[in-house]
Amino acid sequence: MDKKMLINAVEPEECRIAILENNILEELYIERSSRGQIAGNIYKGRVVNIEPSIEAAFVDIGLKKNGFLHASDVLIPSENGSQSSDTDAHGKPHREFRKIRDLLHPGKEVLVQVTKESIGTKGPSLTTYISLPGRFLVLTPDVPRHGVSRKIASDEERLRLKKILAGLTPPANIGFIIRTAGEQQTKKEIHKDFHYLLKLWKNIEKQTKDVKAPATIYQESDLVIRAIRDIFSTNIQEIIVDTEAVYGRTRDFLRMIMPKSEKLLTLYSEDKPLFHKYNIEQEIEAINCRKIRLPRGGSIVIEQTEALVAIDVNSGKFKEECDPEETAFKTNLKAAKEIARQIRLRDLGGVIVIDFIDMRTESHIHAIEKVVTDALKRDKARTKMLKMSKFGTIELTRQRIRSSLRDVLFEECKFCGGTGYAKTVESLCLNVMRDLKFAIHSSQIAKIEIAANPAVANYLQNQKRKQMIEIEESYNKKIHIFSTANHEYGKIDIRYLNQKDEPVEI
Repeated sequence: MDKKMLINAVEPEECRIAILENNILEELYIERSSRGQIAGNIYKGRVVNIEPSIEAAFVDIGLKKNGFLHASDVLIPSENGSQSSDTDAHGKPHREFRKIRDLLHPGKEVLVQVTKESIGTKGPSLTTYISLPGRFLVLTPDVPRHGVSRKIASDEERLRLKKILAGLTPPANIGFIIRTAGEQQTKKEIHKDFHYLLKLWKNIEKQTKDVKAPATIYQESDLVIRAIRDIFSTNIQEIIVDTEAVYGRTRDFLRMIMPKSEKLLTLYSEDKPLFHKYNIEQEIEAINCRKIRLPRGGSIVIEQTEALVAIDVNSGKFKEECDPEETAFKTNLKAAKEIARQIRLRDLGGVIVIDFIDMRTESHIHAIEKVVTDALKRDKARTKMLKMSKFGTIELTRQRIRSSLRDVLFEECKFCGGTGYAKTVESLCLNVMRDLKFAIHSSQIAKIEIAANPAVANYLQNQKRKQMIEIEESYNKKIHIFSTANHEYGKIDIRYLNQKDEPVEI
């Protein structure tokens, strides 16, 4: 399999990273300087208030919005003695529930890390379970548990890595987890990462003591460095960068953490833009499209809402089978793979419900479940999936760390308010007539001015002309209709004036 990492950083305010497999876009990451990414940052914060009803505290970390800290994300000192050799990369031990008022109080200073960006009106989510990721290890202060990522499946490899972990000599209150990227790495490389992370944590401890809350203690690396650290793997054959400055930083970082991989780095110098050369721009432009057509017929429709993401599979004019069951199975099979890809590309998070075409054969149902499960295994975000229901739906949850790509690249439509629908001209004009019939009974009103989009104004002047004349003659009012080409379609401004052309409130 030919796998490439493309880094596009020509525009100073934006960095884009694409992962291609056999020239097919499989992963896409976009970061803009205007959005101020803070996930992974560490802050010394001050508790502002406690909310017992939701068992959470709000913490001032020096940003516009206070951070949200749930009781389950507050480290209890008595926990840090537990040991385990099998865990994930988050270092959270099983623990009894404690009430937030027993853990924190207003004014208390706490060291917190951002686990989720601010989304909409919500502030960032915080935890006191600090984790510092390196290339092969994750350091977990105050949770001295040592383990190997569950994504490393080989028992032989797990045993080898546990022996390397046993040879490390961290301080008593520090834990280490070997990341998935640590698989097949040498003892020397893991020890190198170990010493780098210890030095980084000592600097953080020193800075924490020297500053007053709220203050920024540690800022996560930019997208390029994070991609090399977290996304790059041994099956990537080439890293292509299109600017000299980013090429230099990438080369220096590779030399520091994995010098053998420096030979994979290439500076792109062709006139044709990098993403155009690999036909990526067209796919990025389609990121917000609701409907994605499948090869040889069928389609999927993706709807993002506040509550969940709904994905519907349609057979359309599938071209291979006449048997309905086989048509449903083959369409679902193609859809399952594409859905997993779209979830990664769009960075969809939260609750996701997939409505597959109904199938009756048990083996077909299990096959679709397996395809979805296998496709989700490669996802770097944590996912949990339920079996297909009797209604043909599969429900899953996907870790949401930051806003989806739709929220990064698009803004809510000013005309429809994000619904995707706008009132018809007829509906808008009927609303105008209702408003007029309510206002004409006021003796103070002598003149009515209506400003609208040309389409609405034309409808009023033609289809509603007779009613307008009747209102003018029956109630002794003057009605004037104005239109400008740049007037917003759904916005209608009605002014009510008296004999002196003064506004009248109704």
